[in-house]
Amino acid sequence: MAGVAHLHEPSLLPVGRLTNTMAETTVVHLLRHGEVHNPASVLYGRLPGYHLSENGRQMAETVAKSVAGRDVTALFCSPLERAQETTAPFASTFHLDVTVDDRLIEALNIFEGVPVGDTLFRNPRHYRHMWNPLRPSWGEPYADIVRRMRGAIDTARDAARGHEAILVSHQLPIWVIRLAAEGRRLPHDPRRRQCALASLTSFSFEGDRLISVGYSEPAAALVKRPTVPGA
Repeated sequence: MAGVAHLHEPSLLPVGRLTNTMAETTVVHLLRHGEVHNPASVLYGRLPGYHLSENGRQMAETVAKSVAGRDVTALFCSPLERAQETTAPFASTFHLDVTVDDRLIEALNIFEGVPVGDTLFRNPRHYRHMWNPLRPSWGEPYADIVRRMRGAIDTARDAARGHEAILVSHQLPIWVIRLAAEGRRLPHDPRRRQCALASLTSFSFEGDRLISVGYSEPAAALVKRPTVPGA
C-alpha cells in the first residue's frame, strides 16, 4: 500500500474527555477484517502469513461500497496482513493514504497456532494457562487492550475532526473497547461478542465527548457461521 505511515507511541487520553472546544461531530468506525484463509482452523492471533480468503476480499469490497458516500478523511489499520488487505479497497474508494497503527493489532494469546475446538479446552497441558479468566491469564490483559485501543481512537478522532475515520482491527480489541465505552464488565463469553467479520462498530463524538456507539454488518450476507476467532 502506498503512503503508509506507522504509529508506535501509546496515548493516555481517555475516550469521552471533555474540552472547551466547539462540539463538532466526528465518527470513528472500527472495522473488523474480513474472512481469513484458515483451512486448519487454528487460532491465528498475531501469527504472520494469514491472509484474506476470496470471500474475505469480497467482504472488504462490499463494506467499502456501502460507505462510499460517507465523509471519511482518515484510514488506520492493524499491522497484520488480513487488516491491511481489508483496508485496501477503502484506500482506493476514498483516495486516502493508510496509517498502520500498532495499537490496533490483535490481542496476544498464548494459544496462537492451536486448532480451535473442544480439544483446546480438554488438553490438560493448557489448564495451567486458564487459571484467571478475568484478566485473562492466557493472553493480553483486557485493561491493556482498552488502553491501547483508546489511544488509537483518540488519534483517529483528532485526525478526522468534524469528519469520519475508519480503523481496521480485530474482534477482541474492538469488542473490549466497546464494553469499556459502554461501562460494561470486560470479562465476557467470547460466543456472545457482537462483532462479526467485516462489521462496523461506530463511535460518535461531539468534540471529545463520546455520545453513542453503533453497530452494523454491511457484509452479513457473506458471513459463514460459525467462524474461527482470531484470539
